[in-house]
Amino acid sequence: MFILSCIYSNKKYTESQFKHLIRVIILIILFMFNSCISQFIPSAGISADLLVVEGLITDQPGLNIIKLSISMPLGGRSITRSLSGGSVTVSDDMGNDYNLSETTQGTYIPDPSFQGVVGRSYTLHVNSGPTRNNVNYVSTPVLLKPVPPIDTVYYERQVLASASDGYPSQEGCQIYLATHDPENKCRFYRWEFEETWEFSLPYIVPNSHCWTTQYSTNINIKNTSSLSEDKIVKFPLNFVTNNTDRLKEKYSILVKQYSLNEEEYSYWEKLQNTIEQVGSLYDMTPESIPSNILCIERPEEKVLGYFSVSGVKSKRIFIKDQFRGIVDLYTDCENAVIGPVEDPVPGNLTLGVNAWVIIDHREPPPPYRIITFIKGCADCTSRGTTVEPDFWKDSK
Repeated sequence: MFILSCIYSNKKYTESQFKHLIRVIILIILFMFNSCISQFIPSAGISADLLVVEGLITDQPGLNIIKLSISMPLGGRSITRSLSGGSVTVSDDMGNDYNLSETTQGTYIPDPSFQGVVGRSYTLHVNSGPTRNNVNYVSTPVLLKPVPPIDTVYYERQVLASASDGYPSQEGCQIYLATHDPENKCRFYRWEFEETWEFSLPYIVPNSHCWTTQYSTNINIKNTSSLSEDKIVKFPLNFVTNNTDRLKEKYSILVKQYSLNEEEYSYWEKLQNTIEQVGSLYDMTPESIPSNILCIERPEEKVLGYFSVSGVKSKRIFIKDQFRGIVDLYTDCENAVIGPVEDPVPGNLTLGVNAWVIIDHREPPPPYRIITFIKGCADCTSRGTTVEPDFWKDSK
């Protein structure tokens, strides 16, 4: 600043020239500062080759699975190294042992008829197999707590933008749930959900009508331990925006409600905080979140993941409503017009691996044959299936 004031005091510079000179000096300083910056890559604190356990035992058959994998170092490729060839057993406090079979690489399941019993405690036993020197791991015993039914799953439409200046209004859909335990035994809850929706391509093509399913990725948890009543009202489970075609025809959500003990709730809460906190060098890493699984031979070895034991209840709802401002996903489909056709019956419409013919019939006749370079515009199975889900028939 002293230099600038000295320069300005020299009357050879007009005020506009002085301002221009300031800009030049600032740019020079920024360039010099930037050239002195070295990239800093902090130590992530996540070790490679740690056992990762994703385990769930419930009181329902078919919802019991243990997945084993090996951690990758931070900064490496985001892939999963499944641990195959291991031995997995679940035991209960009544002296029963249940052996799990490896179905696909790294995935172990018990007999399909197996289901946990409320009030019993279960312990996970893992042997890593010969490729990992037959190291043994064991979980702490986990009590299977009861879970109450879901009282209701419902939705409310939300206005995202009001109509103005020729633009239509836009709406989304907020999905809520409510539940309560009259015996006040559950207190700690977790939810997962599956979204399924029906969609149609706006063109005449062989596969124009499909269904697709996606699974929740967020952590949804809640506890009522500080409340006098074990009751949850209007929990915001999922928001469906107008930027997808989920709400355009018919939408369904299946909600699964799990009981947790306080220790597992703490695990999910810390994991949730880790995921939501972005950008700080001092955030917790997954390695710093305590697991309930330890290595027998090497107690100091860290294990990632958690062995969960839960009661589970589920509830499904369907939404078939008119939401305004749903995005049109097919505005970029029409790359070239071939010409009108008299008989809009799709034949062999594939031109190659990257080009397809679609027939546009949305406007008054005649329909037009159009070339598209987007497979999702010519074949709905690129993101779904033409097989109607069994539960879809129940909603009619």
